[in-house]
Amino acid sequence: MLLGSVLNPVNSTIIAVALVPIGRALGAPASQTAWLVSALYLATSLGQPVVGRLVDVFGPRRLFLLSTGLVGVAGVVGALAPGLGVLIGARVLLGFGTCAGYPAAMALVRGEAERTGRDSPGGVLTALAVANQTVAVVGPLLGGLLITVGGWRATFALNVPLAVAAVLLGLLRLLRLLRLPRVEPAKRLDAEPMEKLEAEPTGGSTPGGSLAARLDLPGMGLFAAMLVSLLLFLMNLHLRDWYLLALAAAAGTAFAARELRATTPFIDLRVLGGNAPLLATYGRALVAYVVSYSFLYGFTQWTEEGFGLTPFHAGLAQIPIFLLAIGVSIVSGRSTSVRGKLLLGAVGQIAACLVILTLGGDSPLWALLLVALIFGVPQGLNNLALQNSVYFQADPERTASSAGLLRTFAYVGSMVASSATAAAFGQRADTGGLHRLAWVMLGASALYLLLTLFDRTLGRAPGTGTRAPV
Repeated sequence: MLLGSVLNPVNSTIIAVALVPIGRALGAPASQTAWLVSALYLATSLGQPVVGRLVDVFGPRRLFLLSTGLVGVAGVVGALAPGLGVLIGARVLLGFGTCAGYPAAMALVRGEAERTGRDSPGGVLTALAVANQTVAVVGPLLGGLLITVGGWRATFALNVPLAVAAVLLGLLRLLRLLRLPRVEPAKRLDAEPMEKLEAEPTGGSTPGGSLAARLDLPGMGLFAAMLVSLLLFLMNLHLRDWYLLALAAAAGTAFAARELRATTPFIDLRVLGGNAPLLATYGRALVAYVVSYSFLYGFTQWTEEGFGLTPFHAGLAQIPIFLLAIGVSIVSGRSTSVRGKLLLGAVGQIAACLVILTLGGDSPLWALLLVALIFGVPQGLNNLALQNSVYFQADPERTASSAGLLRTFAYVGSMVASSATAAAFGQRADTGGLHRLAWVMLGASALYLLLTLFDRTLGRAPGTGTRAPV
């Protein structure tokens, strides 16, 4: 599951240094190659909660195997793509294929906790956080290495061995479980999916209902319409695209009306609306990822165009973030407290933004590395704290779909970051544009800090009156 979870963040970031080589090879301008980024974000933002709901209903293992196999297919299509259109299609397949890794892993962690009676698997959650987001920082460096050795097609071909390894490991684990005696089936990690559907309600469903009703296909369709319209608007903020925002609002209204009436809603708005801690976590995730992705793409572009580094060296400059974030996650993961991590993560983001405002084209290299080191602290803390928050705050029967929604909010934040980066830089990623982007990041970091300081729900488990880790 850790290997499967790596597929999405690595594919999200490895493309950062491959856009220019792809554009040169296929004769495509930057306005068209940008769809290679947006296509995966759109597919992933939509697919994460949908696949998460399927995981909640059918169980995690088979969904994991099917979707991870799709990643391998997408890798082959991308490596052999004759043109940009096929390449964008491969990125869409990658987006949907990588959707199951994280929700399935969270569902398995929850199932194991219920089976063993240990509700704080801190070590596993820490490893999952490292695999999911912290490792994403190595994407640009890995992309630079692959392009140097095998060209930009190697960044797609990489998915084939990774998917094969993840599927084989998943099959071995599944076969081992199938050999176990059928004792206490309700406590098994992954009961047979159709048995689970027929024997007991899942996520509030009623026995005897049709499969379509239990999945809430109309709700999924309205959610997809709302999210795609919103993300298309955020990708290129302009008043002429006001109709997209209107479509998103109309679809959102219809979605809310549908979910409030549905017997087995795709997203139970009544439960979610009463879960203030989880809603606050989603809000923090959105603004946190505005900062994170603005830095990942904006700062990386500036190091190439504004500072003069090669794609490989631009990726190499991200290594301090990668190393420090993993170290911070491992050390802080020993504690299940989240409030301290959130506060320190917010302060770290603010500090990094302030240092970025001092950078220029003639700054010493050590100043860039200092920014990377500072940013490594919130990169390690925020990812872990947000993930742990969802684990403890979500309805146990909807762990996978709640984890998928966390990713959706993260990718909405990434779209905001993409629009902010484009608006700040214009035609070229110069120092003035970097400073404009840093002010946007600073504002989002300050909002993240305020959302944490004034959140009185931290430390309360929803609906129980018991204390969750703070």
